[in-house]
Amino acid sequence: KPGGIVALLDEACMFPKSTHETFSNKLYQTFKNHKRFIKPKLSRTDFTIAHYAGEVLYQSDQFLDKNKDYVVPEHQDLLGVSKCTFVAGLFPPPPEETLKSSKFSSIGSRFKLQLQQLMETLNSTQPHYIRCVKPNNQLKPAIFENVNIMQQLRCGGVLEAIRISCAGYPTRRPFFEFINRFGLLAPELVDGNHDEKVVCQKILERKGLKGYQIGKTKVFLRAGQMAELDARRAEVLSSAAKTIQRRIRTHIARKRFIALREASIVLQSVFRGRLACKLYENLRREAAALKIQKNVRRQHARNKYGKLRLSVLDLQTGLRAMAARKEFRFRKRTKASTIIQARYRCHRAQSYYKKLKRGAIVGQCRWRGRVAKRELRKLKMAARETGALKEAKDKLEKHVEELTWRLQLEKRLRTDLEEAKAQEVSKLQNQLQELQSKVDETNALLVKERETAKKAIEEAPPVIQETKVFVEDTEKIESLTSEVENLKATLESEKQRANEADKKYTEAHETSEERRVKLEETDKKVRQLQETLRGLEEKITNLESENQVLRQQAVSMAPNKFLSGRSRSILQRGSESGHLSHDSRASLDLHSHSINHRDSEVDDRPQKSLNEKQQENQELLIRCIAQHLGFAGNRPIAACIIYKCLLHWRSFEVERTSVFDRIIQTIGNAIE
Repeated sequence: KPGGIVALLDEACMFPKSTHETFSNKLYQTFKNHKRFIKPKLSRTDFTIAHYAGEVLYQSDQFLDKNKDYVVPEHQDLLGVSKCTFVAGLFPPPPEETLKSSKFSSIGSRFKLQLQQLMETLNSTQPHYIRCVKPNNQLKPAIFENVNIMQQLRCGGVLEAIRISCAGYPTRRPFFEFINRFGLLAPELVDGNHDEKVVCQKILERKGLKGYQIGKTKVFLRAGQMAELDARRAEVLSSAAKTIQRRIRTHIARKRFIALREASIVLQSVFRGRLACKLYENLRREAAALKIQKNVRRQHARNKYGKLRLSVLDLQTGLRAMAARKEFRFRKRTKASTIIQARYRCHRAQSYYKKLKRGAIVGQCRWRGRVAKRELRKLKMAARETGALKEAKDKLEKHVEELTWRLQLEKRLRTDLEEAKAQEVSKLQNQLQELQSKVDETNALLVKERETAKKAIEEAPPVIQETKVFVEDTEKIESLTSEVENLKATLESEKQRANEADKKYTEAHETSEERRVKLEETDKKVRQLQETLRGLEEKITNLESENQVLRQQAVSMAPNKFLSGRSRSILQRGSESGHLSHDSRASLDLHSHSINHRDSEVDDRPQKSLNEKQQENQELLIRCIAQHLGFAGNRPIAACIIYKCLLHWRSFEVERTSVFDRIIQTIGNAIE
């Protein structure tokens, strides 16, 4: 027999002195020319066998020990007869043929026997292989060794079988199964009444696949085409699943949001109610505490006040009694001296009062004459100015009234036109509806008349009834046609009226728009005038402040040596009010005439520079007003407005300076 590696291993196991080196040398000598056996260059005990899937390196160390079967037959028989089924199943009785044929028992011989039995069973049946792959050599979970698994697949011939199948048509599916799986890619074809073969071909053409074949009952696909179709199907399913998930998630989120909102509203209402109750309770407690404090404090204060009052009364009675006694003794001692002093002081006060009265009367007369002259000049100027201001004011009021009247009139005209147009449109629509109803009635009557005429012609004798029916029908038709023409004429006339009303409405609308534009322009002009007035007010206030500063400087320059502070304040109050009170008259000095004369002499020195500066300010103010309002163009209205404003300001002035009088006088002359 030709000996193989297993036979040589069994033979080496029979010799007690043989080792793995002798076994490997025997293999080298026996299979040195075999194409499947390869001897490595560096090792003495290893050998390589070129299997169907690839080369495998074997190490012969401990091959002999592993191949020997050290189980004693008596022990195996004893364990096989055990009552425990699990132990008895581990050591089944060997068949009689093996006991007779081989005296030496080894693992290799048993493997060969089992392999022979497996081949017999495979040849007698139709086998289906299940490839079991070991993920790692550590036999632990969650560890995946790629190189080891690829080696197992290569050695098992799986990759070679895959390569052979990929060279042809590896994927083969029946029509029904293909449509059931990939009908999602073309649902309109599945819903239609098409043949399964045609549907499969159209699905593949639509997805742009090439190289496939369609048989009688199956579809044959190239390598990778099935994966491409599965990817397309997964995209469709994922998009549908995403839409379903989106809708369901929105529904769940909305329900959750509504429930959360309702719960938050209820929680807010409960908390607000509790907060309001606590606040109300705190307010009640504060009010009660305040009331208790008020009553307690009132009681304490009342008791304290009673005690204090009694003690004060006692003290007052004692002090008043002492004071009364002292005063009585003092009056008794000094009665004569007081009478003499009273007489003398009365005489001295009376003489002093007469002198003071005489001087006050003289000063008041002179001051009143001066104030009266100034008031006379101002009244004359005001008499000239008020006439022009009243005329300008009347003109402006009339212009404003006229504009408001025009605006109201235009609004009324617009509303009247809109109402008239709406009434006319409603009337025309009603007339059109009536005419339409009349036309429909006439048409219905014509149809009925024709039907009755036909029936009469069919039922009556031919010659006599034909002429009568014909005459009646023609008369009725002529009357109806005349009515229809009249209705058409009335319709045309009503349309013309409606067109004329539309034209009138458009014209009125245009005129109202023009008037509205004019009103807006007038409003803009009024606003501009108001802005110019504000600018003038600001400029005049600036000039007024400058004038006041200059006047204060001039007053500070004048040496007021002969006038006391009290008399100066009295004179200023008199200049503000126009007359002196009874107390101020009594406080004037007797030498007022001489003091006024000296003041006028001292004030005349800085008055010249002050007047020059005031004149310059007046001229500058007038130029600014003329440039801002344009007196050359529309002079009277602007001048009247400025004049009125200056009078208004002058009425609020405390010290009536000559600046405003000069400005008012110049503008009044310009108006005249």
